[in-house]
Amino acid sequence: MTPPLANIGVPMIFITLPAMMWLIFPVIVLEFLAGRDLKAPTPRQKWLGITIANLVSTFLGWPIAWGVLVVLQMIAGGGGAHGLDSPLGRLLAVTLQAAWLIPYEEHLYWMIPTAAMVLLVPFFFVSVYIERWVLRFLWKGEEPSTLKRFSWKAHLLSYSFLMAVVLGYGIYSVANAP
Repeated sequence: MTPPLANIGVPMIFITLPAMMWLIFPVIVLEFLAGRDLKAPTPRQKWLGITIANLVSTFLGWPIAWGVLVVLQMIAGGGGAHGLDSPLGRLLAVTLQAAWLIPYEEHLYWMIPTAAMVLLVPFFFVSVYIERWVLRFLWKGEEPSTLKRFSWKAHLLSYSFLMAVVLGYGIYSVANAP
């Protein structure tokens, strides 16, 4: 008789959210710098607005987006183990299953950073939308078209930084693999 296993996989929200808590300050600084040319908000209003918007998108938007991705993963057949013995299996394991990785323990050193990079793509779009929505209420004097341009510019900058951090972690992880 085989004993039951408790391998439920790796819910990536428990990795990405704590990492984002460590990285939120440099993200806020980068997004503040991206807003240098905004006219309506004062520097204090910019700091406050960008900080509040990032807190909302990080602690509300990311978990909701992750939950939606988990549901989509299950619907798309990403809840089962496809194996890692082929390039297609590896691709499915870190794209379809990015939100909740199957526990291939000996491969998590490369799967976790790769899945985190995959997750940054939908999280980017969620953050652009949520933060722009929050800032629309906080910076009433800013033109909607200016706010839209700012949101894209700020997030391209901050998510490039996040991607670089995750890529650096991935390189380190692969270089120091068991």
